[in-house]
Amino acid sequence: MTAERLAQDEKSDVRAENCLDAAVEYLRSLQHEDGWWKGDLATNVTMDAEDLMLRRFLGVATPRTDAETARWIRSQQRDDGTWATFPGGPGDLSTTVEAWVALRMAGNDPAEPYMAEAAEFIRGAGGVEKARVFTHLWLALFGLWEWDDCPDLPPELIFLPSWAPLNVYNWACWARQTIVPLTIVSALRPVRPVDFSVDQLRAGTPTARKAPPWTLDGGFQRLDVVLNAYTRWGPRGPLGGIRRLAMRRSVEWIVARQEADGGWGGIQPPWVYSLIALHLMGYATDHPVMAAGLRGLEGFTVHADTADGPVRWLEACQSPVWDTGLVVGALLDAGVAPDDQAVLKATDWLLEEQIDAPGDWQVRRPTLTTGGWAFEFANDGYPDTDDTAEIVLALRRVVHPEPQVLRAALDDAVEWTTGMQSTDGGWGAFDADNTDTTPLRLPFCDFGAVIDPPSADVTAHVVEMLAAEGRTGTDECRRGVRWLLDSQEADGSWFGRWGTNHVYGTGAVVPALIAAGTSTDDPVIRRAVSWLADHQNPDGGWGEDLRSYVDPSWIGRGDSTPSQTAWALLALLAADEQDETVRRGVGYLVDTQRPDGGWDEHRYTGTGFPGDFYIGYHLYRLVFPIWALGRYLGRDRPHQEGAVSR
Repeated sequence: MTAERLAQDEKSDVRAENCLDAAVEYLRSLQHEDGWWKGDLATNVTMDAEDLMLRRFLGVATPRTDAETARWIRSQQRDDGTWATFPGGPGDLSTTVEAWVALRMAGNDPAEPYMAEAAEFIRGAGGVEKARVFTHLWLALFGLWEWDDCPDLPPELIFLPSWAPLNVYNWACWARQTIVPLTIVSALRPVRPVDFSVDQLRAGTPTARKAPPWTLDGGFQRLDVVLNAYTRWGPRGPLGGIRRLAMRRSVEWIVARQEADGGWGGIQPPWVYSLIALHLMGYATDHPVMAAGLRGLEGFTVHADTADGPVRWLEACQSPVWDTGLVVGALLDAGVAPDDQAVLKATDWLLEEQIDAPGDWQVRRPTLTTGGWAFEFANDGYPDTDDTAEIVLALRRVVHPEPQVLRAALDDAVEWTTGMQSTDGGWGAFDADNTDTTPLRLPFCDFGAVIDPPSADVTAHVVEMLAAEGRTGTDECRRGVRWLLDSQEADGSWFGRWGTNHVYGTGAVVPALIAAGTSTDDPVIRRAVSWLADHQNPDGGWGEDLRSYVDPSWIGRGDSTPSQTAWALLALLAADEQDETVRRGVGYLVDTQRPDGGWDEHRYTGTGFPGDFYIGYHLYRLVFPIWALGRYLGRDRPHQEGAVSR
């Protein structure tokens, strides 16, 4: 290497040092006085449209909430008159339908150009007839769609034992908590009429053709016809008592799962449908359960002032536990002392958030004791393995004044996470062995993931945790490694379930495999490194568009973002890469940093439901670059394997 090149590298490293110091200082400034960090969690305007419709249905809407929500929805409309599910994505039919209907409820004139353009797009995309099932359900609540044209969900599902097909525990936790209240709504078929129609959104498109009756899809389609007929006439006869009992049992199930913040599952869908179902079953809006639920939604509401006036929008979820665990790990890798006061304060807050309550996960693992963490402030019924693994990886390096307390908490977390391994060797996020694909074939399931099978990113985080805990020789870790090896794509990458997409999956798996003992020279690692190098953008960064989930031509391709660039660097650095590819990636982060120490990220890089629902985590753009820069500069000092390590 020439003297000139050495001088250039030294200068680049100085810039990287300064960049990292500024980023750490900025991140420190965002810590809450109680010890946690939380970035806003952005999704799309269906959250806001459905919030407005929910309030209208329950009779709690006000002119102010309607106006502020409508103003926000209008501000998110694209130049072509549509609304998308992620920035830079194509217009989405169902999202545009729900936005249009919400704006009409808020008093917006359908003749306004922005409304007319939206209606034109809807008709051109097949009309309201082609919208997803959830959109049709919302329209049916207000007499804008026929209940007979919605798939039926019988409340009697609540009686099915856990071994039976289609029992509620065969659904992912988020789908399970949505399905149970929707069975009540589906059975009662309420209508609260509005003073407008959606005729101008209709295109006259035919209904979908039925699959052959001998296929599973065709069988379920015909079963749905029978269930619809039963819902219309059956409960009036001798079977009415069974349905009423099922609905009462469902109400008990719902109420038992309300969280301390008033919500259900820490996410919008089960929350709003539970409120509707309970209201239909006689719970007034001032009932303690309903009142707590409505108050809790306010805690998910973001208020802002704009040039056009105040706006309000709803977070679909909140991520303080996840964010805080990631921040602690990033700060330690950035060279922050393991007994730093900010780190200790975050650690103490996380210890208080560890869950010791029972949950639905025990249906599949009844003898396993609890000890995990959830994603949100309040979601004690649903800890997840991904959060828990990342928190263990961070907290095991903290030098805590009470090391025995911390070690005991980590031991409980490791045992719980290990015990949540699925039979195939991988880990899902919330449940073990949640792999039955039967629910996917129901006519109802045309949107979102409804099961929680193992994924590469979650499995990788757990394997990395087990390796850090000295458990590489255990059967659980070996089976996890084998699952990861078997799931590598032919091109050398890994699919990313909870982050976009192959860049995220590869960025998680490579460090995990190497931590578990895979050589950096192993062909598995070399293929992954080659894939990342081949997909680096000319500006030095990495990006992968969310369309990669539905269009393979987008895999590994998209505008560079700080978070995705950091994921790629984390994999390359774990593989001991120190070439121009890495230097250009670091250069991208240095060159795009803002004066305040943060980064802008105009694309979403989080995934809710692959292909359907996406997330913009506002802290990802800061936390992951800090992590990558810290590892690049070698700041993750050996002494940070703190007093609680084995």
